Amino acid sequence: MTGNEFVRKVKALGKLRGVSVSLNASRGKGSHQTLYYGSAFTVVRNPKDELKTGTLHGMCSQIGIKVSDL
Repeated sequence: MTGNEFVRKVKALGKLRGVSVSLNASRGKGSHQTLYYGSAFTVVRNPKDELKTGTLHGMCSQIGIKVSDL
């Protein structure tokens, strides 16, 4: 899964659950972006690159969702 796919799936999950989801591209260095899921947030590195398994699990735990929810 790429960073863009992750953002798209989290936005769909937020819409389904009624949680506000926003992406702030200006908050982060270089290609890093901040994804807000309710009051929690995580940093998405280069959105075009493939996410490693550990990174994906870490990002999901930071915003309080399970990988299986995506």
